[in-house]
Amino acid sequence: MTSITLKLTPEEVELLASLASDQLFRREFIDPKMPGHRANPGALRLGKQLAERLQALVDEAKGPRAPQRNGPRVKSAAAAAEARTPATEDIHLT
Repeated sequence: MTSITLKLTPEEVELLASLASDQLFRREFIDPKMPGHRANPGALRLGKQLAERLQALVDEAKGPRAPQRNGPRVKSAAAAAEARTPATEDIHLT
């Protein structure tokens, strides 16, 4: 198999991953409802593997992320007080 090398920015890879995922959704769930559709499970499987590889590249480029939490975020008392205090240095009266 021939290998092709591309130089892409992380944003470009992220866009390609998103477009590939959207196209796979269409091929898996929408196209089968169209008259005359011919399924190609091999191509669908290969496309899913490719989309996973692209997403892994995007995740790697973004670096480690903080773990996701469910529920509302609770501010510390200091952060809540700071949020309530107006930023006086931004107010200019003439």
